[in-house]
Amino acid sequence: MSGMTTRPDRGGEQPPRPPAVQASVPPDPDQAGVETSVPPIPAQAGAERTPDQPEVARPATADVPPTVADAAGAEDGPAPKPDRAQYGVCAFLALVGALVIADATRIGHAVNTADPIGPKPVPILLGVLLLIVAAIYAVDVARGGAGEPEAGEDVDLTTPIDWRTVLLLIGAFLVNAVLIDRLGWVISGTLLFWGSAYALGNRHYIRNLLIAVALSLITFYTFAIGLGVNLPAGVLQGIL
Repeated sequence: MSGMTTRPDRGGEQPPRPPAVQASVPPDPDQAGVETSVPPIPAQAGAERTPDQPEVARPATADVPPTVADAAGAEDGPAPKPDRAQYGVCAFLALVGALVIADATRIGHAVNTADPIGPKPVPILLGVLLLIVAAIYAVDVARGGAGEPEAGEDVDLTTPIDWRTVLLLIGAFLVNAVLIDRLGWVISGTLLFWGSAYALGNRHYIRNLLIAVALSLITFYTFAIGLGVNLPAGVLQGIL
C-alpha cells in the first residue's frame, strides 16, 4: 500500500468510509490511489435530516385544503342580487290565489245529502296552496335564488318567428269559435284539428281529415257519456 496517495488538506490521512459502504463496495487493487465518490445515503423515514439534504420550503398555502381556499375566495366575491322581476310572478300567484278564495266564498252550502262537503272546499284549498307557493317563491327570490335560463336544446334562438304558422293556428281557433254553435262540435272540431295540422306543415290531407273526424267524434261522446256534458251538435242534431 506504499503507492497510496493521501490528501494534504485533511492532515495526510485517508478519510474512513462508512461501514455500510465498505461492506457493499469492495476495494479494487487496480484503482489504488484513486479517490472514489460515494453518493450520499438517503435518510430513512423518521431519521434526522442531514445538512447536505436541506428541507425544501413549502408555500404557506400548501397546508390549507383546496375546498377551504375556494370557499374563502367565493365569500370574497359579490353576493348574487335577487332578480326583482320574479317578484311579479309571486304577486301574480298571490293575486290568483286571493281571487280563487274570494270566488269560492260565494258558493252556497251543499243541498244534497249525498255530497255533504259541497263544492266550496276544493277551490278554497287551491287558493290557499297558491298563496303558500307565492310566499315560498318570494322567500327563495329574496335569498338570491334564480331559475336556470332555458338552453334551447335543438331550438335555434336566432331563427325569426314564423308568423305564417302563428296566424294559421289563430285562424283555425277563430273558425272553431265562430262555427261551433252553428255547425256543431263535430264539424267545427274537425276543421280545428285539420287546420292545426295544416298550419304545422302536415300535407297528408286525406289522412289528416280522417284523424280529425275521429278525434271530434271521440271527444263529443267522451264529454256526453263520460262527463255528462253535451257539446253543441249543430246541424247534426238528432243524428249523433
